[in-house]
Amino acid sequence: MTRLCYCTNVHPAEDLPGILAQLDRYAVPVREKLGVDRLGLGLWLAASVAGPLAADAEARKRLRAELDARGLDVITLNAFPYGGFHDEVVKLKVYEPRWTDPRRLQYTKDCATVLADLLPDSSAYGSISTLPLGWRTPWTPADDDASLTALESLTSFLKSSPRVIKLAVEPEPGCILDTVADTVAWLAPRVDPSVIGLCLDTCHLAVSFADPVATVNSIRRTGLEVVKVQASAALHVDAPLDAREDLREFAEPRYLHQVRELAPDGTVRKADDLPEALDRLPGEGPWRVHFHVPLHAQPAAPLASTTDVITDVLRVLPADRTIEVETYTWNVLPARHSYLPTPQAGSHPRPEQDLVDGIAAELAWAEGQLSLEVS
Repeated sequence: MTRLCYCTNVHPAEDLPGILAQLDRYAVPVREKLGVDRLGLGLWLAASVAGPLAADAEARKRLRAELDARGLDVITLNAFPYGGFHDEVVKLKVYEPRWTDPRRLQYTKDCATVLADLLPDSSAYGSISTLPLGWRTPWTPADDDASLTALESLTSFLKSSPRVIKLAVEPEPGCILDTVADTVAWLAPRVDPSVIGLCLDTCHLAVSFADPVATVNSIRRTGLEVVKVQASAALHVDAPLDAREDLREFAEPRYLHQVRELAPDGTVRKADDLPEALDRLPGEGPWRVHFHVPLHAQPAAPLASTTDVITDVLRVLPADRTIEVETYTWNVLPARHSYLPTPQAGSHPRPEQDLVDGIAAELAWAEGQLSLEVS
C-alpha cells in the first residue's frame, strides 16, 4: 500500500518535549484540516534525540503511545540531517558527519532501533533516508572503503531488527553520489539490495536534468529498490538572464541551493550555490535550483517548479511505496512566493496557521494529483 506523509524536518525542535509540542501545533491541525483519522509522518529526529530513545525501550513505548493518541503514524525517518538543521547557517554542515565517521553509523543504528518500535503494525517495512556518503571534497579511495565498512555493519544490524527496516541513500547535487547514476554505480556492486536502496528525491532528480522515467528504469535494472520517494519540487527558469532579480530573492543564507544549467550542447553546468550561479554561470540554457518549493502552486512568473517530475516518477514506480512530502524551506521562502493566503512582508517564519495550511495544501495536492492515501 502506498503511504503518503510529510517530513517533520520543517520543524526545528531537537528534544523530545519540543518534538511533541510541534506535532501538537502543526501535525495534529494538519490531520484535522485534511479530515483524516490518521496522518503519516516522516519523522526527523536529531542525533541528540535518537540516541537516548534508542537506549530506552520504555521511552520508545511512551512515544508510540503519544503518537497514537494524536492519530499520527511514523512510517519513515529522515536521518539525513544529524542536527542543527534550523541553525542560522546550515549550508555544508548538513553533510556532516559523513559515512566515514562512526557517529553517522551510530546515529543511523539508533534511528533504526527507534523506527522498529514506532512503525505501525500494518506497515510491511520502514525506511530511513540518509546522505549520499558526504560532500564530494575532500574524498579519497580510503573514504570509499570506510563508508562501505560502515554500511556493511549497518546491514548486519538491520537484518537483526524485529521489523523490516531499509536504508534509503539519497543522491544530492554536489555530493560524492551527485546523481542517481552515480548512486546506482556505487551501490549496486557493494550493498545488499534487500536492506539498502535509494531515496529518490524528485527535486534533486529534477536539478540533475535526468529523464525521470529512464532513471527509474535504470534503478530497476540493477536490482536496487527505490525504498522511498521524497516528493519535492525544484525551481525552474527557462531564461535565467531575464530572471536574475527573481532568482536573487531565493539566495538566502541558511541552506545550500545548488544550481544546474542545461547548456545548448546538452551538457550540464554546475554551481554549488545560487549566489555563485548568479555570478558565474552564463545563463545560455535553463536553470534548475535546489530550493524545495511547495507542491500545490507555481512560483510567481518567470519562475516555475518541477512538479511534472514527481508525476513522471510515481507513474512508473510500483504501487507499494512510501511518499514523503519534504518541503523544509517554508521558513525561508520569499514572501511573494509563499503560496499562502496571507503572506507577510519580508522573509521570516510564517505564522503557525499559515504553515498548517501550507502543509495541508501540499498533501491535498499530492492526494488529488497522484491518487494517494494521506496516512
